[in-house]
Amino acid sequence: MHPWQALEGARVLDLAQPMRTGMPQSPNHPPFRMTLERRHGDLVRPDGGSAANELIVTGGHVGTHVDALAHVSQDGLLHGGLPAGEAMSQHGFGSLGIEEFEPYVGRCVLLDVTAVHGVHTLPPGYEITPADLSRAATGLELRPGDAVLVGTGWSRLWSSPEEFTGLRTGVPGPGAEAARWLAGHRPRLVGGESIAFEHIAPGRGHATLPVHRVLLVESGINIVETMRLAELLDSGAREFLLVLNPLPIVGATGAPVRPLAILPGEGP
Repeated sequence: MHPWQALEGARVLDLAQPMRTGMPQSPNHPPFRMTLERRHGDLVRPDGGSAANELIVTGGHVGTHVDALAHVSQDGLLHGGLPAGEAMSQHGFGSLGIEEFEPYVGRCVLLDVTAVHGVHTLPPGYEITPADLSRAATGLELRPGDAVLVGTGWSRLWSSPEEFTGLRTGVPGPGAEAARWLAGHRPRLVGGESIAFEHIAPGRGHATLPVHRVLLVESGINIVETMRLAELLDSGAREFLLVLNPLPIVGATGAPVRPLAILPGEGP
């Protein structure tokens, strides 16, 4: 069998949110902006042809994106005890930047915490616990090196920016103990649907980010945020092939990504 034949009949789900000016994002990061720098007709070639192009300005942590290990430090140290001040300059990071992330093509497990509680979307400000993750993992094998996604249903609120950002009401996500539970299974990466892969209490905003500390700094595990998982949750699939390849922006602390979930079909 040729390798591509194994994908015949497969269903491909796009797990990236569409990027547009005004989309929900963290106030901690530069906003996404796009404008047509040249419009059709601004310049017309002798043969009548014309081209349009755009100018894009964005932070590395806007829209669906991957956090590099350089993104967070604790007490001045990055993952592996590297002093942050020695690794960074005005041009970015000489170590642990997003360009060091090796493209991931492999097994992914979806831990659907909404199914554990019998809801489509977890309540604002709900803290996911190790018990929630353990129940969501029932019947699933979490292998070292896998990708692990945590479903909260929060991507269903994408079209309501104030509700999605949760600055007043909070956002559901894992607490520090749940992060240690995840790290204990030694995944290659973890991901979720909200702006920050964290439990955000009402009115607290991003005051502290312990999950980022546990995963990025202590464990060297990359985080994927603002994923669009609603269709995947509705599909019932809990194991699938994930393709994940962020833009290799040298020295950046994060970069946009368009993850693809490939669900098996009937085969040839």
